[in-house]
Amino acid sequence: MRLPLFIANRYLLAKKSHNLINIITWISILGISVGSFALIVVLSAFNGLEKVISEMNNSLTPDLQIAAVKGKTIDLSTFSLGQLKDIQGVDYVIPTITEDALFRANDKQHIGQVKGVGLEYQEIDRLKEVMVGGDLSLSDEDEHYFAVSGAGVAWYLGINAYNPYAMVRVYVPKRGNASQMSLENSFNSDVLMVRSVFSTEQEQDEKLVLVPFDWLSEMLEYENKASNVELFTAPNADVKKVKKEVKAVIGEDFTVKNQQEQQETLYKIMRSEKWAVYVILTFILILATFNVVGSLSMLMIDKRKDTEILKSMGADNRLIQRIFMNEGLLISVVGGFIGLLLGIILVLLQQQFGFVKFGTGGNYVVDAYPVLLKLKDVLLIFATILVVGCTSAFLTVRHAMRKESASLKAN
Repeated sequence: MRLPLFIANRYLLAKKSHNLINIITWISILGISVGSFALIVVLSAFNGLEKVISEMNNSLTPDLQIAAVKGKTIDLSTFSLGQLKDIQGVDYVIPTITEDALFRANDKQHIGQVKGVGLEYQEIDRLKEVMVGGDLSLSDEDEHYFAVSGAGVAWYLGINAYNPYAMVRVYVPKRGNASQMSLENSFNSDVLMVRSVFSTEQEQDEKLVLVPFDWLSEMLEYENKASNVELFTAPNADVKKVKKEVKAVIGEDFTVKNQQEQQETLYKIMRSEKWAVYVILTFILILATFNVVGSLSMLMIDKRKDTEILKSMGADNRLIQRIFMNEGLLISVVGGFIGLLLGIILVLLQQQFGFVKFGTGGNYVVDAYPVLLKLKDVLLIFATILVVGCTSAFLTVRHAMRKESASLKAN
């Protein structure tokens, strides 16, 4: 062990001549412990919320979505659907149409989006998991078409998926220069029976209704065209690798977005909130280091005789400075380690047992408060503690040494 660190360690553990210094030192350690504990718990809570929201959103979000760079539609007659299906790791390649729509049912109406999807949607397991009323059904053996409504849309329209006669009328804009004077002349409309309801994330639930691709294509007068082409990959597929292969197949005329890119705004908001809280708690941690400054200043005064003895033995000002810098850093590291350890234990217990509940009487997506521990957050917090502790110790010791040098010169 290096001499400055050895002496600093002895100073940390040894009893001081004034008990107040010991008290302030442990208050400093406690303050940094609380700050680091709060950082790891809060960041883990944000990670847990992000994971839950992502899982909810990603149930209906394809792994990859292809759109045209120019124009609103993709011409399926010239698009490389067959080549995309041959890419390893791709399970489903499904053309889709998305359009704003007006829904009417039970003398109620609601504005949202209608999405035409291929019948392959009925086979995707993760989509079946979000059904809260009925089964994922877009057609039957007699080739009758059905709608799958978001839970919010169903609530606004008073639709019960278990009612065998639940119907919804869908209005979509006519192509071309349609008359704006009447609903009949401006929109195409048709009726579908609602056989099932899905529930994922609130925004999707309140605006989206899934319908068969062919039905909507005819309503919109699309001839072999789609708004997007969606790809669903195998569970263990490397989405990044698949995305590169898809880009190589379709060329520069189309964009390919993964799940995060499709919901870029949502992820930006969640991450911005997380890092805003990180900055706020870091400022609190900086305030906690003021106790370290006080403790270190008092310790330097208390150990003035020791430093004079060290100087008489040949120690220079640089060695003395390093001793007290190590002392300040040790206080920060010990406090940070204790806080991180307690925070990690609490987060892991919450992950495993979920003892912090949301409460009773509410319809929650999860029963316990979601948390997720990430190694990069632990490393970031520890690095923050080192930077804050090292900076505060350096500034305190340098100021004290300069003040002492100036006093000696004056004498």
